[in-house]
Amino acid sequence: THTHTHISSLFSHLRLPILPCRNKMKNNEYESVEHIDSDLTLMLENAKRYNVPHSSIYKRALKLQHIQQMKRKELLQRAEDDGDSMLSSATSDTSSTKRKSYKKNTRKNRMKALLMAVTEAREAGTGRRLCDLFMVKPSKKDYPDYYKIILEPVDLRTIEHNIRSDKYMTEDSMVGDMKLMFRNARHYNEEGSQVYNDSDILEKIMEDKRRDLGPATDDDDMTSPKLKTRKNSMSLKKSKYLTPLQQKLNELYEAVKNYTDKRGRRLSTIFLRLPSRAELPDYYIAIKKPVDMEKIKSHMLANKYQDVDALVEDFVLMFNNACTYNEPKSLIYRDALLLHRVLLETRRDLEGGEDAHLPDVPRLIQELLRSLFVSVLGHQDDEGRCYSDSLAEIPAADPVNPEKPPLNFEIIRKNVDRGRYKRLDVFQDHMFEVLEKARRLNRTDSEIFEDAVELQQFFIRIRDELCKNGEILMSPALSYTSKHLHSDVEKEKKGKLPKEFEEDKIKREEEKREAEKREDSAGSSWQVQRTYSQDCSFKDSMYHVGDYVYVEPAEPNLQPHIIYIERLWQDDTGEKWLYGCWFYRPNETFHLATRKFLEKEVFKSDYYNKAPISKILGKCVVMFVKEYFKLYPEGFRSEDVYVCESRYSAKSKSFKKIKLWAMPLSSVRFATRDVPLPVVRVASMFAIKQEEKPPEVLDESKMADAMTDKDREDVTLDVTNGEPGCQYHEQLCYNNLWLKVGDCVYIGSHGLVRPRVGRIEKMWMRDGAGYFFGPIFIHPEETEHEPTKMFYKKEVFLSNLEETCPMTCIIGKCVVASFKEYLSCRPTEVPEENVLLCESRYIESEKLMKKFKGLKRFSLSGKVVEDEIYYFRKLIVPQKEPSPLLDKKIVELEAKFADMTDEELEDLGDDDGDLGDHSLPQMQSSMSSDMDIMPYTPPQSTPKSLKGLSKKERATRKINMSGYILFSSEMRAVIKAQHPDFSFGDLSRLVGTEWRNLDSSRKAEYEERAAKVAEQQERDRAHHHSSPRAGTPIGALMGVVPPPAPMGMLNPSMTPVSGNPS
Repeated sequence: THTHTHISSLFSHLRLPILPCRNKMKNNEYESVEHIDSDLTLMLENAKRYNVPHSSIYKRALKLQHIQQMKRKELLQRAEDDGDSMLSSATSDTSSTKRKSYKKNTRKNRMKALLMAVTEAREAGTGRRLCDLFMVKPSKKDYPDYYKIILEPVDLRTIEHNIRSDKYMTEDSMVGDMKLMFRNARHYNEEGSQVYNDSDILEKIMEDKRRDLGPATDDDDMTSPKLKTRKNSMSLKKSKYLTPLQQKLNELYEAVKNYTDKRGRRLSTIFLRLPSRAELPDYYIAIKKPVDMEKIKSHMLANKYQDVDALVEDFVLMFNNACTYNEPKSLIYRDALLLHRVLLETRRDLEGGEDAHLPDVPRLIQELLRSLFVSVLGHQDDEGRCYSDSLAEIPAADPVNPEKPPLNFEIIRKNVDRGRYKRLDVFQDHMFEVLEKARRLNRTDSEIFEDAVELQQFFIRIRDELCKNGEILMSPALSYTSKHLHSDVEKEKKGKLPKEFEEDKIKREEEKREAEKREDSAGSSWQVQRTYSQDCSFKDSMYHVGDYVYVEPAEPNLQPHIIYIERLWQDDTGEKWLYGCWFYRPNETFHLATRKFLEKEVFKSDYYNKAPISKILGKCVVMFVKEYFKLYPEGFRSEDVYVCESRYSAKSKSFKKIKLWAMPLSSVRFATRDVPLPVVRVASMFAIKQEEKPPEVLDESKMADAMTDKDREDVTLDVTNGEPGCQYHEQLCYNNLWLKVGDCVYIGSHGLVRPRVGRIEKMWMRDGAGYFFGPIFIHPEETEHEPTKMFYKKEVFLSNLEETCPMTCIIGKCVVASFKEYLSCRPTEVPEENVLLCESRYIESEKLMKKFKGLKRFSLSGKVVEDEIYYFRKLIVPQKEPSPLLDKKIVELEAKFADMTDEELEDLGDDDGDLGDHSLPQMQSSMSSDMDIMPYTPPQSTPKSLKGLSKKERATRKINMSGYILFSSEMRAVIKAQHPDFSFGDLSRLVGTEWRNLDSSRKAEYEERAAKVAEQQERDRAHHHSSPRAGTPIGALMGVVPPPAPMGMLNPSMTPVSGNPS
């Protein structure tokens, strides 16, 4: 049958004396490929379980599993071409169910095996179970910060539950959760802690177990071939179906993968797949985090990259591994540098070169100050009156301190509009100066005083909201709170009230005397008899106490006076009179032209007088501001209804808002308006029209800038152990540059591309000259590093230099921020180009860059002006740039290989990656997104002592790599004891440095010893293997490999695995 043909084809590729399988196939006992596939898998897993990983049988079983997987793919493709599926039987529902169960169980058993390998792992010596701290997630109550730092918590119990409940559709999903769990542990816990180390060990155990289990069954391959074809065709239309991020990742990956040099050679070939630990053990000793392009591609397909930078990070790690392991003169080294540059250029084209979404801090400060200023000046009471209107009357020049620069809201507005304020505290000082001047020049019961207090309280509240109490902007201005204001106002009132009390007493006595004079009409009018009444009539009109009336003006062409009737009487001659409070219209008051008024507004004055009833022209109504907009008086025209909000003192020419309305009305009835009146304020009749305004005189910019600079002073410091004749300072102005302890400055440096940076930890004056002492920061080009190393833009390194420098060498100020600070905040007065990043110390003697906790912090006195710091709402993502050595090294290597022929270059490339014949059968896949299957050769396979040599040269120097391994095994423990806090990668670099610095005689000793070890291994290998398997790297297998068991069967004393290996 057709199925039988395919089974024979598969069996022909597995050339082993597997009689049971052959007999079953001949007897037609296999209903489908799945059945024989299951038997072959069981046989190969048994062979691997019985034999040790370095044995010949184990490696053959592993290779056969690769072949088995490739053949399965080929049969599926052939079945699709023939229109027939081998994975299903048209007539057997039972077999279909079994197949589904088989696929599910195979996947589930593999996941269980991986989980068991992790849960059963124990610490050597103590027997401690390594997984105990990973079983359950930390308590939210005990560790609330864990859930702020770790966004996707996961534990082993959750993973076990997901396996049991079949929630993982693929093995990769389960492995992804395991790796996420280990990554979370390393992210939250400190490097070197028990949890951190356990996570590394357990992840390695899981990966080793997965490698031992062999290649996983591809779920996509087990589905319908027709569905597979549809998926393939869809993948070709990537621009239509991929997300924008996936498209970028794809473009980046393809740019690296498809890059060819001038000779047309594809450089990525050797980077596609790494060898196993068994094939190249010393590589995994030297390289802590191996990665290849196949692994990167699998992460892309599993959507593990959250952004482009994450993909770039893995590529950079891969290229850096290549440069770490291989000699700088080798071809692989050059290829890694070229691809590294291609990667960065492509990323720059995709993403742009600048830091992502870097906020414009100066603009944000200006917006904050403008928002604060507009909010304060626009602050209104319930009736829509702006509190700032009354303060427009405050003079700009201070009458008490005429030498001070003039200042009012208009001058502040100009400074805000022109962006002169760089600091919140300076802006606050100016606003408070105007408000405090208003309080100082006016009585405590005046409208201006009360408005000034209200505006200052409002300023503090809005300031704290905009700054989020220091979470957005941290400034010394925030130290002045509402409590301080309340205390200052109360203190001011206590000082002014006794004087105001005396003034009020004198004023009342004067008003009493004036009232008595007004009561007396000419001469003996006090003798005239009066008959008082609550109402009176005149010309068919009735007037009552409490009515508002129009009274004929004393001069023609004026509007009628408005009087509130408080008394009515008739004298002995029969003439009727009224007496009451006079209400003034705006044009009858003394006020600044900038003041605004409500429509139909009048003011209750301090003027009282009498008028004959005969002078009354009609009735009107004056309503309190709180009722005017909601109610209306019945029986009155709208033009006869007025609104009153404030009282006006003709003596002091001042306004004051009325808090309590005590003007009872007689018989007027009020009704609710259908629609409340809008609150409209109009300009004064004295306001200058726009066309009449005089041209604005521009003030001197230097004077204005000086006015908006923060006042600073020289702050001296007493130092107990200071040098004689030196005056130490905390804050100092030198050459018009204000400096303080803790500041960083650019230092003139001869012969360097960029000036070095110094930090001021001490500064002093001696004989009129200034000096400072502190550590020196250097730029990447001043350090030794691999050309593939990436640096943050504007990154500097703390050197081991501490120098005393004259202040004459200072060429400017800058800021050196820690990594955390650089991502989260900026000083507001420093241009962005002068903000540098430092997270590492450069150790010159060891050529190492090591992260450190942070720079020394200083506690300065209150006289020193602190920097204002703006905190970003969202952390920025700093971009990295290539090493300044990259292009230089590429040019150097290009020149070296330029004269070689294509054949020589090809031989050199083969030499760099030659570990024997590890090639697998090549398969053509219709999926454009699948990784091309390349020979199983290591990307970084040329040891540092073999690089750049021809095959003939290498044949004579194979021993060199062993010499280095021998040296490394002895020196690593010594260096580890000297530097217990160094990472594995740092130790490896130190070992490499020590080896390179070793003199030739010492190297020769190690090579000689290594040669003896290698010869002994050759003899042992020849003893156990009369004909070694081709392609096995010499020296890669340590120890004695047991002889192969016949047909890969299990040891009789060991129970065979039933079903699928778990």
